[in-house]
Amino acid sequence: MKIGIVGYGSRISSMFDMMQRFDETLELAAIADINLIQVKDRLRGQEKAEKDIHLYTDADEMLDNEQLDGVLIGTRCSLHTEMALKVFQRHLPLFLEKPVTTSMRDYERLKKGAASSKSKVVVSFPLRVTPLAQLAKDIILSGKIGKVEHVQAFNDVPYGGVYFHSWYRDENETGGLFLQKATHDFDYINDLLGEKPVEICAMKSKQVFKGKKPAGLRCEDCDEKNTCPEGPYAMKYVKYDSPNGEYCCFAVDTGNEDSGGALIRYESGMHVNYSQNFFARKKAARRGARFIGYDGTLEFDWFTDEVKVYMHSTPRVERYQVDSSQMSHGGGDDVLAQNFLAVMRGTADSAAPLEAGLLSALMCLKATESADKSVFMKI
Repeated sequence: MKIGIVGYGSRISSMFDMMQRFDETLELAAIADINLIQVKDRLRGQEKAEKDIHLYTDADEMLDNEQLDGVLIGTRCSLHTEMALKVFQRHLPLFLEKPVTTSMRDYERLKKGAASSKSKVVVSFPLRVTPLAQLAKDIILSGKIGKVEHVQAFNDVPYGGVYFHSWYRDENETGGLFLQKATHDFDYINDLLGEKPVEICAMKSKQVFKGKKPAGLRCEDCDEKNTCPEGPYAMKYVKYDSPNGEYCCFAVDTGNEDSGGALIRYESGMHVNYSQNFFARKKAARRGARFIGYDGTLEFDWFTDEVKVYMHSTPRVERYQVDSSQMSHGGGDDVLAQNFLAVMRGTADSAAPLEAGLLSALMCLKATESADKSVFMKI
């Protein structure tokens, strides 16, 4: 099978490599990217790359000239919808990075375009298909904790600086951090609950990554680079951490909130409270949720790879350990890679369909609007 990639970044190139490990006959036939110099640098060292992979700067040109069995889209977020619509016109199987859209206008365009296309879509939602989430789903469906009546979900991101030091700081590209991170969390929560969200309210704040440094300032050019707590010296020798990017996170052009939360009401009347934070560090990191029923509470965290079940009527706590330490995104990427291969062959349905991507994006867009307007929003 022949693959075309639109936007050959590190994330989508790693997904293709994983697909190729599962199917050695899979061929990267073409790449469309506006920065071919960077593409060639990334391809360097791959034996057949220079002569056999056709390179384009225009996605339409690639899609018109190549005979493809599937397309992977890994552009910056603001272009996901635009590129997906081009693939829909050709009715090709599509692996689409999240978020599937970054605005209400594009949400409507994507929904309409999908309705008139035969393209089968796998959205890059690895969390929902990780061994940890699937274990939690099995336990919830078994009835062990009773019907889930409340959810407390959390995402404290230890690498949050990437959203303030790098291009991710541009909200015109990302759509904000609900769309960047909560889109994953809202999706797995929806999947585990099996219920429809009907209303959302949200709040966000920017308390840490703000300041008066000049726009566009790079850390290496700053006169405080050796004393700044987020500067290269502190990151390397004090925090022993990654610099996360080259730009000053205390500049006037640093976008994105650095914490946020949402309340989501579902059709049964139950609600979810969700919180995300971008200045937690090291062992403070956690990502997961508590699903609470009358008979018990189920709790899991991807950072510990553990599921705990607390029974309410007996003094029993059950612990289940998962080991995804050698797997990407908790094992979810492996599942998505195999699933997209099967979708292209016509032997399986999508494990993360576009409908799920659209719903999650809509929730994030409504959450952002709610936070901006201080109102509840219908979903």
